[in-house]
Amino acid sequence: MKFNFIDRENWGRKQYFEHFLNQKCTFSITANIDITTLLEQLRNKGIKFYPTFIYMVSKTVNSHKEFRICFNDEGSLGYWDKMIPSYTIFHNDNKSFSSVWTEISNDFSVFYKSYQEDIKQYIVIKKLDAKDNVPKNSFHISSIPWVSFTGFNLNINNDNDYLLPIVTGGKYFNQTDKTLLPISLQVHHAVCDGYHASIFIEELQQLANNCHDWLP
Repeated sequence: MKFNFIDRENWGRKQYFEHFLNQKCTFSITANIDITTLLEQLRNKGIKFYPTFIYMVSKTVNSHKEFRICFNDEGSLGYWDKMIPSYTIFHNDNKSFSSVWTEISNDFSVFYKSYQEDIKQYIVIKKLDAKDNVPKNSFHISSIPWVSFTGFNLNINNDNDYLLPIVTGGKYFNQTDKTLLPISLQVHHAVCDGYHASIFIEELQQLANNCHDWLP
């Protein structure tokens, strides 16, 4: 993993970055993704939906620098070459959750196998971070599969320096002849605008539409 430093003084986004950073301005957007074709393919192939969702989100995040910008441990601004998903898993017995991370791969089959291995190993560990050594270049994905929300927002007070996206999926539902998945994207306005959020949603939809191209 490589952290690429940003020259803030000569950065084209400097004015916007400093303005929204000083305002501590974050925003979230929720949209429904049509997963009708995707679900049909997953059921036919016996593939689980949640790791597929994680893969799609990670692929989209890694396609755009804006979703990989953050401060490093020394407080320098830059962006990672690649982001690794850290996602939540639910424990049915005590209704708690844990976070697990899995190395991402462009090859869905490789990621899916790694995910299955991680779940098998860490599902029995009931603590916040079930898998230790969380990579510095990780971002958060979670799921609320019990409710088809129309909006979702997280409030983070971290000295206003958390710039990475947070993605949350809800319970998918049927509407007319489609199956829709609510997805909430939360970003810091210092590094992402409405345009970038719309690109995120659009590319997730394209991955769902074109799932034949990347599913095994």
